[in-house]
Amino acid sequence: MGTNDRQHQFEQIVAQLRADYPSLGEQRRWPRHVVVTAAVLGGILWGFLSVAMVAWGAAGVLLTCSVVALTAAALGADAYRHRGR
Repeated sequence: MGTNDRQHQFEQIVAQLRADYPSLGEQRRWPRHVVVTAAVLGGILWGFLSVAMVAWGAAGVLLTCSVVALTAAALGADAYRHRGR
């Protein structure tokens, strides 16, 4: 009996949290294989940018900073768009 009460309480808490924070009930926007592919490609790109910083000096640093700023802006815009504002 105690286990059923705890399970019921847990389900009530989860339902209340989902009501208070609708974003908790949403599914992931991206499938796992897309996220893994993006992470691998991002790691490879970061490696190339690291080499560029060493090989090209200040120009490589500027390139890396530009790529990081553009990526951050794109991710911020995507998050803002999906928040519904």
